[in-house]
Amino acid sequence: MRILHNIGTRLARFLAKPRPSRTHVPTSPREVIAATLRKGDVLLVEGTSRFSSAIKYLTQSTWSHAALYIGDHLGPPLEGEEQKVLCDVDVEQGVRMVPMSAFEDLHTRICRPVGLNEAEIEQLIAFMVSRVGVTYDLKNILDLTRYLIRPPLPEPMKRRMLALGSGQPTQAICSTLIAQAFNSLRYPILPEVELIDTSTKGGERAKAEILHIRHYSLYMPRDFDTSPFFKIVKPRIEGGFDYHALAWAKDDEPVAPTAPAGEPVAAR
Repeated sequence: MRILHNIGTRLARFLAKPRPSRTHVPTSPREVIAATLRKGDVLLVEGTSRFSSAIKYLTQSTWSHAALYIGDHLGPPLEGEEQKVLCDVDVEQGVRMVPMSAFEDLHTRICRPVGLNEAEIEQLIAFMVSRVGVTYDLKNILDLTRYLIRPPLPEPMKRRMLALGSGQPTQAICSTLIAQAFNSLRYPILPEVELIDTSTKGGERAKAEILHIRHYSLYMPRDFDTSPFFKIVKPRIEGGFDYHALAWAKDDEPVAPTAPAGEPVAAR
């Protein structure tokens, strides 16, 4: 078992290693994102590792990772250290706390739950922080190797592949812990909705929505983006965006429209 664990650890390290990319450009500076985040926000990340590529393929989404913003929950940082304000799950390190700089070179999105009061947000954060230090058994080699391949699967089966027969390594890289935290509050992410007929005394028939919580192993980073219960927050707009104040390069002139072949271009 020890040999399998060592092999699994090396494989996890290989899959999780960031790769250089010119397309994963952050849309807002780190300090702007930090000023916008509030406790309880979910920060989605477009990663560059092989893990990230596999998750993006299987979920057909830009987002491959998710972290929960806890703000000053742990108090001020030690002298000379950067404040750790995000709680996430890493396949090698397990549940951990990281600073904003961990994702500063990557494309991110802020998803904010709506309607939680201060006590509920603290309960959400406490759930996550209480798991810090939990690590995952990496001896399940088959569980890890699924991220080395991209099998041609029908769209409905891709999400299931991440959870079907999976072990702890899958729990470590998916958004399962954050989903568990919100489920502990019974806060919806993407619940299954059952429509049932109910009869009234007047003979009228109405539709009633009954919510069923999905199993946490089926939640992926993209679900916080597509959820109707999370608000998408864009840091540049929140900070007071005015496109009139933008400074364009002098040689970047607007491109004049071109008329289709055979049609005259309107005179200026």
